[in-house]
This record gives sequence, structure tokens and C-alpha cells, in this order.
Amino acid sequence: MTPGPTTKFKSDKTDGNDDVIGGKKRIFYYYKDGVGDFHYGSQHPMKPQRISACHSLVLNYGLHNYMTCIEPPKASFEEMSQYHAPDYLEFWKEVTPENAHEYEYLFNKFNIGEDCPVFDGVYDFSSISCGGSIEGARSINAGLCDVAINWAGGLHHAKKSEASGFCYMNDIVIGIIELLKYHQRVLYIDIDIHHGDGVQEAFYWTDRVMTLSLHRFGNYFFPGTGEMTDIGKGNGKYYSVNLPLREGMDDESYADLFQPVVKAVIDHFDPNAIVLQCGADSLGSDRLGCFNLSIKGHGECVRYVKSLGIPFMMVGGGGYTLRNVARCWTYETSIVTEQDDVINNAIPDTTEYREFFAPEYTLCPDLPRRIENGNSKEYLNALKLETIENLKMLKQAPSVQMQDEDYFQHNFIEYIKKSKKNMQLKLTPPLY
Repeated sequence: MTPGPTTKFKSDKTDGNDDVIGGKKRIFYYYKDGVGDFHYGSQHPMKPQRISACHSLVLNYGLHNYMTCIEPPKASFEEMSQYHAPDYLEFWKEVTPENAHEYEYLFNKFNIGEDCPVFDGVYDFSSISCGGSIEGARSINAGLCDVAINWAGGLHHAKKSEASGFCYMNDIVIGIIELLKYHQRVLYIDIDIHHGDGVQEAFYWTDRVMTLSLHRFGNYFFPGTGEMTDIGKGNGKYYSVNLPLREGMDDESYADLFQPVVKAVIDHFDPNAIVLQCGADSLGSDRLGCFNLSIKGHGECVRYVKSLGIPFMMVGGGGYTLRNVARCWTYETSIVTEQDDVINNAIPDTTEYREFFAPEYTLCPDLPRRIENGNSKEYLNALKLETIENLKMLKQAPSVQMQDEDYFQHNFIEYIKKSKKNMQLKLTPPLY
């Protein structure tokens, strides 16, 4: 499917609300100052600084001029407890590297260790991640935006009472819970190289959320879940869609699988809103990955989802070669703002992170193909056929009473005005 120069969204209106958000396009971009300053540890592969590097590129390419930029509040304890267990949240609220020895008796219970260490500010970092996804979902609920972006989100491995895979609180699950307050059916799409196990687990028994994950599977690759036979249970049977892939996936193979499967999901499930997890560890040459996607190939997934005309939220996720994560999410921001054919491939001289992008100093360099593609056309066709057969088993999702849209608009229009003003004050003029 080749989208036109602009995409008409199902939520497009002519009620004057664009004036409330400064006449910007209906794209809300969530970023909180300081989110990149948190540190998992010197040897840990997860680097929150990648979010700040991406933000700098977004500003220096001028992409903020095509979005409404908002600094979201941190998620509250109560908001995060919509999914996470109170004792789990209390643990993270109280524990620090200095007093961690006092809480060691809980480490096994909450899966604390090398992958998910105790670091300074872990609760604040997680509440920032969740805050962006909550506010993005609420803005979609209110009909104020068609696309919400929270690159600090996407932490898809966290469970109700367990940290996992560098993830502590599951902003995606909490964001989807918000979307379900207004939308009957929500589709979750995960293009991280790792299976979106935490999100699947949260919605495994419901028919109101469909989870679709394309991921590396086999040879003990983390987290070891996401087989083709993992299709959901109870009311949720056939609402979990898994595409277990072998190493070496390239752009052509990925597009040939992604687009027809997503189209089939849309045709059978008919979602009212979408959450797209854009984990960048599926890029070629990722420190922890084993796929061969280019930045533009990864971005084609975003372009295709945008072309569907369904309101959606984009969140981050994995990605452990910092410079490529920043490149990827910036490029995908340019796609939704329809500036990808306008911006220069050269990294702007004005970004303080310029040296991160040496030696190419380009936004979309050629990424090394380290691994041969182990996914034959026959194998991928078999995945498609079995997925489509499973989708034919779907029953229509239930109709439920939703909150009135005016409720959301009344609460958020003034908030967005204030947040937009506050964020603009914090952006330094040279970055414009």
C-alpha cells in the first residue's frame, strides 16, 4: 500500500480545536527535560541518553514546528497502579542504591538483578515513561490529536509485579488501559526484535486488545516467548498474534510480512486506536540484535500504520546502539510530520550530540548486514497463512459504554495550552 502525500484520519474534525493547539498539525510530541540523564550503570546496554539525542535531532531538524510539543507530568502512583501491584510500586518508590541491601529479600520476588538493577531515580524514570504514554492516550481519547509520540515509552517487558528486560513499569499497558476508557478495540503492534511479552500477558484473556508482535524467536533468544501457538485464552483466544522470526530479517522480507499481516488484522479486528512500539534493536548492527533492517526499512512500518488513518500512539522500546536509535526515531518523527522528503540527510551542525554520529554524520547511513537472512519466503508465507486462518476465527469485539468525548476535551484543552507554553520556555533558542 502506498499512502498519498497526506493521510486522512478517521478522527479528523472541523470544530476549531486546531486553534487550541496553536494551529499545529494534529501530532502531539511528549518529552520531559532530564529523561536522558538517568543511568542504569556504566556497563549496562540500556542508555536513556538516546532519548535526549533523538530530541536534539528533532529540534535541530525543525520537526517540532510540525507538532505540538508537550512536557507531560510524571505518572502518579495511582495511575501506575491501574496495572502494577501496589507493593511492587512501593518497592521502587523506596529503594535506592544506598539502601538496596535492606530490600534484598524482595529481589527474587520482583526479579531485580543485572538486567534490571536498582539505580538512582528508577521510580522517577519509570513515572516519566508512563506519564508520556498516559497523556498521549488521553489526548487521543479527547480527539485532540491523531498521532501521539512518546519516545521515552515502549518498555514492553515489565509485568504486573516483576521487572524484566530492562523494563520496570509497563507504560504501554497503562496507556492502553487509558485508551480502553474511550475506545472499544485497541491494536498493539510491536516491531522490537524482542517479543512484547509484558503487553501480551496483560491482555491475553481479553478480546478488546489485539497484540501483534514480530520478533526473533529460538536459540534461547530473550524472552523466549511468542510462539505461533501463543494465540490468547478465554475471551482473548485468537487476539494474540505472534510472528516468530529467524535471524537476519531484511527490509524486503519484513515489509512483505508486516504489511499484509497488519492489513489482515485491521480487516478482521477493526481497531479504533493503535499503539505502535518502535523498538530500534531490530535495526542492523544493533548491539543486542540480529536483524538487518535499515533505518528507512524500519520507518516503513510507521509509514504504513500512518497510512491506515487510525489514531495511533508511537512509543520507543529497545535499541542498544545509541546513535542508531536516535537516528531511527528522528526519521520516524519526520515520517509522521511528512518531512522525511524535506529534511537533509546530513546531521545538523548545531546538535550537541553531533560527534555521536561520526564518521558518517548522516541520518540514514547504510547499516552493516552482519547476519544472513534465515527467513525463507516459504517460511514467511507459512506465517502469513496461519495468521490469516487464525484471524478468521475472531468474533466481533464487544460494544461497551465509553466516556463522553466532551469530558476529555474539557479537562485537556487548558492543560495542553499550559504544557505547550512551559515546554517552549525550556527549549533553548539556538536549537531552533
